[in-house]
Amino acid sequence: MAAKLDYHWHLRKVMADRGMFSTTDLLPLLKERGITLSTSQVYRLVVERPERLSLKILMALLDILDCTMDDLIEPIASVGAVKKPKKAASSGGGGAPAAEGLGGLRPRRARIRGVDG
Repeated sequence: MAAKLDYHWHLRKVMADRGMFSTTDLLPLLKERGITLSTSQVYRLVVERPERLSLKILMALLDILDCTMDDLIEPIASVGAVKKPKKAASSGGGGAPAAEGLGGLRPRRARIRGVDG
């Protein structure tokens, strides 16, 4: 089975190493290279980990920051989420024991009774 790959995005750190502490510092530098992004798009690019990234934007960032792809993107092995086995629902009457993490927030099972009784 092949290992699942993931990555860390280090744009914010690389910018800080170059003395760029504001996301808006990138706007005019990107515009010089023919890339027009809104301030919110640049903010998300710096602060969040992009899922999809244009190669033109990536090349512009590498040029602006004078760095390599290895400086911006660090490949890592994805840590698989450990799944807990599902517990069978209790078929007993009354209230079922509270599930882990829910505490007293688990609602009681409704009982529908006829009009007669």
